[in-house]
Parts: sequence; C-alpha cells; structure tokens
Amino acid sequence: MLVGDWPGSGLSDEELDVAYNVRRKAGGDLFARHMARYRDESERAVDGLPGRPGIVYDEVSGERLDVWGTGEGLRPVFVFLHGGYWMALSRDVSSFMARMLHEQGVATVVPDYTLAPKASLEEIVRQVRAAVAWVYRHGREHGLDPERIVVGGSSAGGHLTGMTMVGGWQEPLRLPGDVVKAAMTVSGLFDIRPITRVYVNEYVQLDLDRAAALSPALLPAEYRCPAVFAVAENDGGGFLEQSRLFQPRWEHGELMIVPGRDHFDVVLDLADPESLIGRALLDLIPR
Repeated sequence: MLVGDWPGSGLSDEELDVAYNVRRKAGGDLFARHMARYRDESERAVDGLPGRPGIVYDEVSGERLDVWGTGEGLRPVFVFLHGGYWMALSRDVSSFMARMLHEQGVATVVPDYTLAPKASLEEIVRQVRAAVAWVYRHGREHGLDPERIVVGGSSAGGHLTGMTMVGGWQEPLRLPGDVVKAAMTVSGLFDIRPITRVYVNEYVQLDLDRAAALSPALLPAEYRCPAVFAVAENDGGGFLEQSRLFQPRWEHGELMIVPGRDHFDVVLDLADPESLIGRALLDLIPR
C-alpha cells in the first residue's frame, strides 16, 4: 500500500475521532455500565470454576495469565486477549466466557499484558505471542491441549489476535506455523495507521512506519487459519471498515456483523452459547 492509502487517510482528524473514539460514542454513563458488566460477569463466570489464576507466562515482563475451566483430559483452549486500546483493562475483567466454555468442554486462558505507555506496542505484541507459546509448551501441565489453541480478542485485543494469526514470529519461538488453529476477532483493528491521528496515539506513540509494521492486514501469513471477524452493527465506523476491508484478504475468514450490539457489549455475547458469536466461537474450536 502507498503511505497515504490506509483506512480513513482522507478524513480530517475530527472525522477520524468520530470513527475510532468509541468511548465518546457510547457516552460516559453507558461506558461505565459496560465496564461494570465486564467485571461482574467475569467474577460470576469464574466463581467456583476449576482452574489456576496468576501464572507467570513471561519471565521477561513478569506478566501473568489465568487458566479457567479445566477438566478431565486435555481440553481445547480459547486464549482471550482483552481490549482497552492497549492502555486499559486487565485479565480480571475479561473472563466472562469461561463458564460457558467450561460447560462445553473448553478451557479459557486470559493473559494480562503490560499496558501502554509503560510498554511499547511492539512489546505488547511480543508478550501476547509469548502467552500463546506458554500454552503450547506448558499447556499439558494444566489440562490444555497445545494442538487445539484458538485465539480471540476484542478491539485492541482483536488487533493482537491478528498479530498471532500472521506469520514470521512462530519459528523464532520454535512453534509450528499453525500453532493458532483458529481465531475470532471482535471489533478488531487490522491496519492501525489511523491510530497515528487519534487520541490513543498519546499513549501508544506510533508513527506511520511502525504502525504499518504492526498491522496484521499488511503482514504475510503462509498459514491462514479458520477465522471469524465479528463486529457490532452499532460499532464505530472505523471498526466496521477495518473488518470489512480485512476479511476478504483472509482465506477461510467469515465476516459477521452482530445486530443490535455496540462496540462494548458485543463481546459479552461470548458468554452465551446461543448468541451469534457464541455459536461461531464454539464452531471454530477443534474437537
């Protein structure tokens, strides 16, 4: 792509803010209610659930992950990468799907990663890839099947999911190219060059070259795993455009626009096996 040829490159800064500032779009009261639901539903989901929280998966950063919903034998595992524009949220409020998956015979792993601006986006990407590597190398010790890893994430977590789907990083970590067997992004970001012109860049501090190098849409992928690119009907315009542009470039990828949902509540549907994205996630998981 040309330097100027990226989603929203012809928009003004104000128009880009409208497209990508989903917190402002939701408004303060609704945003606060959504965040309270993340915590409440996560706490309920893991209450009494078998698992092991707080495992250090990366010795360099000291970051930790939680394992939930283990059972007899090795279970397929859903690795969920939280959103928050790389600068907010945590694993503590991001396990709302764990009980549903446990009941369906699937374990859940939810990692933390060091938030911006304390960590660069390159470092955040390294950490989430290290989390996948940890599951592959140490999963059996915790009832996780390293041959059935599915990665997913919402918003910035959707971007990070994309960065585990592309190629080039697996071999240096001595991982198979198909270590990620399937993926689900929810309101993801795949060409992050627009971020260089919105408020988030005060925290992630990207220029166009670094943003391009960290954009899944611009990176090669020799193995293209089955994937669902979900986005909310009432999402920010930028997020809708991102999924609509990236999905056609991904072999075996399905675009799913979820009716009646916004940027923040769509991902909570992962807790419901009968919801559109809950069913899609279960269909992705290798059995």
